[in-house]
Amino acid sequence: MEQVAVETTRQTEWVEITAKVQGLVSAGAITEGLCTVYVPHTTAGVTINENADPTVVSDFLNQINKVIPFDDSYRHGEGNAAAHIKSVLTGPSVSIPIADGRLQLGRWQGIFFCEYDGPRSRRALVQITA
Repeated sequence: MEQVAVETTRQTEWVEITAKVQGLVSAGAITEGLCTVYVPHTTAGVTINENADPTVVSDFLNQINKVIPFDDSYRHGEGNAAAHIKSVLTGPSVSIPIADGRLQLGRWQGIFFCEYDGPRSRRALVQITA
C-alpha cells in the first residue's frame, strides 16, 4: 500500500490527486487491475468528478456549505459536526480500473481529496491489486 500526502489550505476544499495516484500506478508492476483510494479521516472524503472546469468544484462546495452550514444546532462537542456529515456524502473510498498501466477514468474525470475540516495535513491510502 502506498500513500499520497495532501496539504489543505481552507476549511472546505477539493484537492485533485489524479496525477499523484497515476504516478503510483505507473511506478508499480501491475498493469491490469484495480486501484482503490481510501481516506482514513472522518472529516474528509474522496470522490471522482469533473476536473476540466474548476467551477464544478466551487459550485459543489458552495452548495454543500449552504445545505450543511458550519454553524447550526449540532451537539458534537468538537465543533466540526458539519465536516463529519459532509464526509459521509462523498464517502471514504473510490475504486478505478487499471488497463495498460493507466487509470481508466473518463475524459473529464479526476480524483479529488475532499477536505471539510481544514486546513490540515492529510493522507490518502492507495492500494493497487491485480
